[in-house]
Amino acid sequence: MKRILITGGCGFIGSNFIRFILKKMPKCRLVNLDKLTYAGNPKNLYDLQGDSRYRFVNGDICNIDLVREIFAEERIETVVHFAAESHVDRSIHGPGEFIQTNIFGTFNLLETARNAWLKNAGSSLFSEDCCFLHVSTDEVYGSLGATGLFSETTAYDPRSPYSASKASSDHLVSAYFHTYGLPVIITNCSNNYGPYQFPEKLIPLIINNALLGKDLPVYGDGKNVRDWLYVGDHCEAILTALQKGQVGRTYNIGGNSEKQNIEVVRLVCDLVDEMVGTLPSGKSRQELIRFVTDRPGHDRRYAIDASRIRDELGWEPSMTFEDGIRKTVQWYLENRSWSEAILDGSYQQYYEQMYAGR
Repeated sequence: MKRILITGGCGFIGSNFIRFILKKMPKCRLVNLDKLTYAGNPKNLYDLQGDSRYRFVNGDICNIDLVREIFAEERIETVVHFAAESHVDRSIHGPGEFIQTNIFGTFNLLETARNAWLKNAGSSLFSEDCCFLHVSTDEVYGSLGATGLFSETTAYDPRSPYSASKASSDHLVSAYFHTYGLPVIITNCSNNYGPYQFPEKLIPLIINNALLGKDLPVYGDGKNVRDWLYVGDHCEAILTALQKGQVGRTYNIGGNSEKQNIEVVRLVCDLVDEMVGTLPSGKSRQELIRFVTDRPGHDRRYAIDASRIRDELGWEPSMTFEDGIRKTVQWYLENRSWSEAILDGSYQQYYEQMYAGR
């Protein structure tokens, strides 16, 4: 039985991965360590209560004693490290939490794994069954012009406190491989979308505002480009990297779906109009689009070259953006109670802070 620690498992990608891995690997033991910050929602996994393969621990990766206790109690063999502060806007207004969680928290996990996985005291050899998979972002590479792709050898050039903290954690993970031989794999993914995503992110934000008939804020001219990756494809890629990946290797994971932000917003509007009808006025929800002042340091374009994971491990995305975004909009329509439970006073206060006066 594989014994896996998943950090940040109540978040968007983490909760999708837990559901995915329990289906793909029925003989495994999953321990989900999550601090339950604003973006960590235990309701994402409510139906797993009572599953003997799954344990939830409410705690912080920055708590070294707790992390050590979990490794010892559960005899952890694999770490899939999702836990991170991840919203660029929040990092601009309050970078301290990003430095603490993304850098210091990752250091705690690495140190604990290094000490737990040594074959014997004084040895520099680690168990062959162990792996530390660090989930990162394409934002560490900075911004692209109209052409070109991010590859695993692209120089790091982070532009926000968020991406800088993730770049730092990537370097720490890599250093633990080169210095200590710790068996690590790093994945850098493009923008994810799909079920259970916190509504501050572009796609769920636009879906929820469109349903409520509220303004749809779009930064700048809306022509910033992102490569969109359906979360189910991302989960499949992570498992592929765990099962087939080369220790010490980095794998870029992309969706082969470059879109301007304004294209995404307009498509979501059209899908909501199709599924629930147009606005009471009879107008399309595209009428709600409002261009707002761009955020500081907003990267113009990201695009992933995912040829390494395709050529070496045989993975490539199976979901087209058109199919994935339709599934995503449908999920939010069918699970409006999930969104409504999140859109409380604290989120509304944050939303006003981000967009009022812009």
